[in-house]
Amino acid sequence: MTENEKDMQTNGHANTGSENEKGMPEENISDSSNTNNESDEVTELEKKEQEVNEIRDKYLRLQAEFDNYRKRTARERIELMQTASKEVIISLLDVLDDSDRAAKQLENTTDVAAIKDGVMLVFNKLRSTLQAKGLKQMESINTPFDPDLQEAITEIPAPTPDLAGKVVDVLQPGYYLSDKLIRHAKVIVGK
Repeated sequence: MTENEKDMQTNGHANTGSENEKGMPEENISDSSNTNNESDEVTELEKKEQEVNEIRDKYLRLQAEFDNYRKRTARERIELMQTASKEVIISLLDVLDDSDRAAKQLENTTDVAAIKDGVMLVFNKLRSTLQAKGLKQMESINTPFDPDLQEAITEIPAPTPDLAGKVVDVLQPGYYLSDKLIRHAKVIVGK
């Protein structure tokens, strides 16, 4: 027999819990505190889950917002490139019109001086239009050869000793667009 069974026979009733000095069973205080702790843990867990859900929602919204930003900037960039080329073409249409008028005058006029003046006016208008858009011709003659800016086609003996290692002639000029190199100059270098 176990001790509980022996106690039941001697006392006539089962001892279900600890008894205090008066023989009264003590209330299990830890059970009520456990219930409160469990409910506190449940509410704390629910709070943490709610925080996680809020953070997840913020993350998803931020991800979607960034994706929309990326798409919008890509679309704006394409539109900007198309618009930029459109502006250049529109500004060159005047030069094209002048070229057409000059071609008609070439058919009817025998005055060489007038033809020369008209063609020079068209060329000057083309240069000024391109310069207004930021195009600048590179100055290369009599400057030291720079392989970052110039492409040496050939080397010839320098006409004077001070032109050794410098650009003697330009076969094709180089150009900058808004201070950025867009075409290297093709040059002849003195040796």
